[in-house]
Amino acid sequence: MIGTTSDIPVYVVIVAGGQGTRMGMALPKQFLPLAGKPILYHTIAAFARALPQAHMVLVLPEDDISKLQMILSHFSDRIDLTVVAGGTSRFESVKRGLAQVGETSLVLVHDGVRPFVSDALIQRCLRSAAEYGSAIPAIPMTDSVRIAGADDSFTPIDRAKLRVIQTPQAFRSEWILEAFRQDYHIEFTDEATVVESLNHPIRLVEGEKTNIKITTPEDLILAENIILRKNS
Repeated sequence: MIGTTSDIPVYVVIVAGGQGTRMGMALPKQFLPLAGKPILYHTIAAFARALPQAHMVLVLPEDDISKLQMILSHFSDRIDLTVVAGGTSRFESVKRGLAQVGETSLVLVHDGVRPFVSDALIQRCLRSAAEYGSAIPAIPMTDSVRIAGADDSFTPIDRAKLRVIQTPQAFRSEWILEAFRQDYHIEFTDEATVVESLNHPIRLVEGEKTNIKITTPEDLILAENIILRKNS
């Protein structure tokens, strides 16, 4: 354990490098409107509210950095952000964001298009990372699933043993900074798999069903409904 969350610097790396191809729209998904404000605004606002003293790093495609003002204009108070140009892959984008992170800190890496991350989930991840070194939010799988075989067969899997992984993923800085000094491997599907490759233990914490990642038009409809329910 490296201390309590109150006495450790905290960095939040928000990765918003998507191009919105699955949305079928010219505007990248992180800039699409949600309840009258860009999706990315809601994500930044969630962390600004939960962790007002945190160092926030925003990773955007280089061509989209000029769009940042459309996000910041919705904040009544000034938001301190370090903006970094992303790379050609998620791994490279996170690596560039982590270059802004100080040693002996706690680091949360979050998808820019998960706008409904709650204060409770953020704090849960921080507490676990401070005590155990990592925190990966996860929720149970509710659908029936099967795995494809080489002969076009599909074998059912016990869904009770499966978890759907979310962000923010939180780590001790020394773990994640060391892990991202490696070269990229195809097995790296998220930050947890990168850190785990150096034999650091990965601890799952309870995620939230409303902590959705908006990647399709259907997700955007669901997001609007979530906001309506929250405001009702």
